[in-house]
Amino acid sequence: MSGRGWLSRVASRVIRRGDGDYHSGPWYLPITGGWLPLGVGESINWWQRGYDPVSGGSSAMVEACVSAYAQTVAMCPGDHWRLNNKGGRDRVKNSALARILRHPNDYQSISDFMLNATRSLYLEGNAYALALRNDRFEIDELHLMDPALSCPRLARTGDVFYQLSGNDIIDKRLDGEQLIVPQRDVLHIRLHSVRNRYPKPLIGETPVVAVYGDIGVGSAISRQQASFYLNEARPSAVLSTDLVLDKDQVQALRDRWNEQAKGLHQGGTPILTAGLKVQPWSVGGKDAATADIMKLSDEHIALAFRIPLQILGLGGTSYSSTELLMQSWIASGLGFALNHIEEAFGLLFDLKGQPDEYVEFDTAALLRSAMKDRIESLARGVQGGIFAPNEARQYEGLDAVEFGDEPRVQQQVVPLSAAGAIPAAPGPQAPPSAPPVPLPEKGNRDDIQREVRNIFRVADTIGRRRLTS
Repeated sequence: MSGRGWLSRVASRVIRRGDGDYHSGPWYLPITGGWLPLGVGESINWWQRGYDPVSGGSSAMVEACVSAYAQTVAMCPGDHWRLNNKGGRDRVKNSALARILRHPNDYQSISDFMLNATRSLYLEGNAYALALRNDRFEIDELHLMDPALSCPRLARTGDVFYQLSGNDIIDKRLDGEQLIVPQRDVLHIRLHSVRNRYPKPLIGETPVVAVYGDIGVGSAISRQQASFYLNEARPSAVLSTDLVLDKDQVQALRDRWNEQAKGLHQGGTPILTAGLKVQPWSVGGKDAATADIMKLSDEHIALAFRIPLQILGLGGTSYSSTELLMQSWIASGLGFALNHIEEAFGLLFDLKGQPDEYVEFDTAALLRSAMKDRIESLARGVQGGIFAPNEARQYEGLDAVEFGDEPRVQQQVVPLSAAGAIPAAPGPQAPPSAPPVPLPEKGNRDDIQREVRNIFRVADTIGRRRLTS
C-alpha cells in the first residue's frame, strides 16, 4: 500500500469531535501560543481590554528554569542496558535504540535533539517525535515536531493516532502531506494530564500554567518600571536653601549651576552661596518593595519547576560540594525529568523495563567539572570493593592496567559467617618476674664466728703493714 493511501485510510478513522467543547479556564491558544488566565479569558473581547496571553517566553525566570532542564538533560548521555545472567547489566551497543541514542537523524546530534525535546516538554507540556522505520521494521530515525501544531487523535475504536506537523524537513521529504500516524510510531513525552484538554489523558500541561499569575505580575512591573524610567526626569541631586527665591533668582541659580557643573569632570569646583546645600536624591522605599515583589515572583516560578535556587545562581542555603547540590536536584525535579524521558523511550522501543531492559541517562557527566568530588568517590568505590581499578579508570577515560579487572578489598574485611572461625588475638603478655633471691643456708654458729675472727685478723695484718711501710 502506498504512503498516500495508508495516510488517507488512517485519516478517515480519526474523530475530531470534542475539540471545540467548552471548558473552564485557563485556556490554551494553539495558534499564537500562550495561555489566557481565568479572569481574562471570560471576556470574549479580551484583546480590546488591553490583556495579552501569558507566554513562557515572556519571563526571564521561566526561560532560566526551562533552559536549566533542557541543557542539563542534553548533557547526560543515554545507554541501552540489559540484565545479564550474573545479576549485573550489560550495555547493548548494536540495537536500534543504541543507534538512536547516538544519532537520532541525519541533521541533529543527540544533544540537539534532547535539548529541544526537553524544552518543548517544559514550555508546552508535550514533546512529539516522528519515528521512521527501515526495511527491517526497526526505528531508524526520530524527528522532532512542533508541539503547538501536533496533537493526539482518537479513532472510533479508541485507538490512538497522532496528527504531527511543524517540521519543515519532514514536510519537504513527504511532499507536505498531512501526517496522521499510529501511536507506535510516535515518541510522546508529556507531563501531568489535565481534564480540560481533549483528549484526556493524552495531553500534558506545562508548569507555566501554575505560575501565570506570577509571570503576569512580573511582566506588569517590568513594563511599568521601564515606562517610568524612560519618561521620568528625576535628578540625581537637588539644591536647597531656607531663603525665599523668586522665579528669576531660581532660574539664575539653575543656569549658574549648570554652567559650572559641566566642568565637574574636568576638576571644576562649584561655590555655593546664600545658604545653598546639595542633597542627593535617595531611592524611595517603593522601589525596594517592587524589587522584593519581583524576587518573590521568581521564587514561586522556581518552586513550580522544582529547581533549587542555587542551580539558577540566586543564592539560598549553600551546599558543601557540587555533588550534594546536584544530588539535591536529582532527588526532586531533574530525577523525575530523566526517568520520565527514559520511560517514554522504553515505551516506543517496547522495552521490558527495569531491571530487565531499560534506558538510562548517566548523570555522572554533571560532575565533570567537580574533579575533587569525582576522584574521591571513585577512590572510595575501589577501596570498598565496589569498582575494579580498571572500571574506575574507565570513568576517567584512562587505559586499563594489568591485574586491574578484579575488585579488591583489604584483608581484614571478612563476612560475618567467617568471623566465628577467626582465633581470638592473644592478650598483652605480663612482664617477666625477677628471679627469687636465694636464702642463705643455715650454717653452724661456731663456723660463722670463726670466719668473722679470721676476717678481722686479715684486716689487722694489712693495717700493720701499711704503718710499717
